[in-house]
Amino acid sequence: MTKSDQEKMLQKGVFTGIMEQDEQQNFFCGEYLLDYKMALNHALGDFITIKSIIENPSDISYGKYPKKSKNFDKANNKPQQ
Repeated sequence: MTKSDQEKMLQKGVFTGIMEQDEQQNFFCGEYLLDYKMALNHALGDFITIKSIIENPSDISYGKYPKKSKNFDKANNKPQQ
């Protein structure tokens, strides 16, 4: 995949990155908290695209993740034509 193809792929959503998990078992991607139930359908290390975000409603994790994904899915690695 060329640099141009990667840039086109990254423009499809709010943020594209790797799904990770912190020491409190929160799933996140970059600075965004991921919905726990949705994250269970994916594997750690998956390359995902966050499609929309909201303000994190949780008082517990807000300090670390003020923004939360509303919708995300595996990133589309197919180059655009």
